[in-house]
Amino acid sequence: MKMPAPYKWPEGKKAAFCFSVDVDAHSPWMWNNRNDQPQLLSHLEQRHFGPRVGLPRIVEMLDRLGVKGSFFVPAAVAEKYPDMLPSLVEGGHEIGLHGYFHELVNQTSDEEFTRMLEASIALFEKQVGFKPAGFRSPAWEMTPHMVAEIRKHGFYDSSLMGYDTPYEVDQVTEVPVNWSTDDAIFFKFLGGAGFDMWPPVGTDRVLAAWTDELDALHDAGALFMLTIHDWISGRAPRTVMVEKLLQDVLSRSDLWVATVGEVAAHHEAENKGANEVGIDIPAPMFDHPAWKGE
Repeated sequence: MKMPAPYKWPEGKKAAFCFSVDVDAHSPWMWNNRNDQPQLLSHLEQRHFGPRVGLPRIVEMLDRLGVKGSFFVPAAVAEKYPDMLPSLVEGGHEIGLHGYFHELVNQTSDEEFTRMLEASIALFEKQVGFKPAGFRSPAWEMTPHMVAEIRKHGFYDSSLMGYDTPYEVDQVTEVPVNWSTDDAIFFKFLGGAGFDMWPPVGTDRVLAAWTDELDALHDAGALFMLTIHDWISGRAPRTVMVEKLLQDVLSRSDLWVATVGEVAAHHEAENKGANEVGIDIPAPMFDHPAWKGE
């Protein structure tokens, strides 16, 4: 057993950083309430805050710092806010697919996934005139069928985390995410019984944790994938926290700051075949000879 070979980043760069935003807005509310339509406004208004205030605040911060982000947008959000995708593209940012209604994999059939993917592509092409390069699954889960569909369309994926550098899953370029550098696990709190497990964490604690992640991943020559949400880190104190992290990132001259799509393209041009894996789903435990006493 040995460590994988050091990943080859662009010349002069030791590690990489991506700034990504999952622009969920109200789409998870639509999915969670797909069988009814409650007349309750609190959760919906918290999510509407994202496109109204949070996303413009995040984009303004990125533009001021000169950082290009990758924005994964459910088609239902782009449909409600038709100026969103064109505005992001005009600003030089990357846009990517993120489901239609933020539909969850374990609650969606293969046929439904394919239909929603194709509808999402059609909406993006209608609004901005091109097919995006990348896909990120809602809730960061994939199935063999989904991988096959992503491969068919020529997309890269950014939903899994089998390495801390780009790799390939059944010939699909994977730019890995990381739960530890996602804002939702620290800050997601909507209120109401049954929706939240704990109160939000203070920004000082999260900044310290993310700085530790940055130091370690930088030293390891790996990828730091930051993922925030419009309605979560678009709140002013959290945007300030994210800006402090970005200032640290930008101070490191050997850290490549790139969009997720740029990292995927670099992998395909310079590292194709590196850390390639097939879909590896173990046989059922109850079929194992040890369990059966054989």
